[in-house]
Amino acid sequence: MAPSELNALYIQIRRRLIETGEWEQIRAIMAAKLNESGWCDDVHHKSKEMARNMDPLSFNKLLADISPKAQTSVPLAVKREVSSVIRQHLEKQFE
Repeated sequence: MAPSELNALYIQIRRRLIETGEWEQIRAIMAAKLNESGWCDDVHHKSKEMARNMDPLSFNKLLADISPKAQTSVPLAVKREVSSVIRQHLEKQFE
């Protein structure tokens, strides 16, 4: 499948999930699991430490620096659980 076709499919699926309210359910589950795992606190503390050491302080630079670290530090258990929830929602869409 061409990248443009994949992008169109992603947009269509995301729109459908938003319309049914399932996107918000998935987002809430992910937020809860990240919070339970301590990931939110960890990213918050790392961000504060980076901000303290940044001169001059720049939100855009801080965001650019912390985003890759935050994304790679998501616990595997959270990734698997959220992926499972997404898969279940997608299977319901295509039944």
